[in-house]
Amino acid sequence: MKVMETFECMLTRRSIRKFKDVEVEWYLIGKVLNAGFLAPSAGNLQDFRFMVVTDPNLKKGVAQAALDQLWIEKAPVIIVIFSEFTKAKRFYGIRGERLYTIQDCAAAAQNILLEANDLGLAACWVGAFDEDRLCSVLGIPDYARPKAIIPLGYSDEQPPVPAKFKLTDLVFINRWGDNGGKVLDISAEVIKDWAPHVQKVIDGTIKAVSGAGTKFGDAITNGAKNLTGKLKSRKKNK
Repeated sequence: MKVMETFECMLTRRSIRKFKDVEVEWYLIGKVLNAGFLAPSAGNLQDFRFMVVTDPNLKKGVAQAALDQLWIEKAPVIIVIFSEFTKAKRFYGIRGERLYTIQDCAAAAQNILLEANDLGLAACWVGAFDEDRLCSVLGIPDYARPKAIIPLGYSDEQPPVPAKFKLTDLVFINRWGDNGGKVLDISAEVIKDWAPHVQKVIDGTIKAVSGAGTKFGDAITNGAKNLTGKLKSRKKNK
């Protein structure tokens, strides 16, 4: 099985709502759950809990609790992520109960989505559901709260790439605002930060091939010098 590069895995992940009527092997479910387990948690409390739902009647109940999103019950497997919030509340007070537990479960959910994609599976993060009804369906105790429902299976659709904002519309440097704090060109910032390192490599390359007296050596030297000129020009324009 081919393993994706991390960025490729993030780039190709999609929210899938149509699944093939094919069972998911338990060893793959185990890998997905282990990915969720490896997520970070506040104070390493590991307050997330995972319930794997495969029973058809329970899947139907979960779908109905999720505001009648009936497509959910068609997934071969449903993973419900819960938080046991008592520890977080004891250690961190209200902030632990109301924020850290959500962050911990969200980190686990993202790990699960990425691992599923890496394994050739499909999933969707569902956050719209009636908590009380879901807890009733699954027999959840009052010291645990559901945070996410993740239907899991083999995809039976190929959604298009969703529209995205430009990264530069979402990133600020040091302060909030369109004036001064907004990043206008991510690549320029990267080149600026790495310019000294790039220049060092260029200088070493020029030294290595200079005097070689070959067309290949001359080509490398000229290319390196051109890149040096571009870096200096970009630095002047900053």
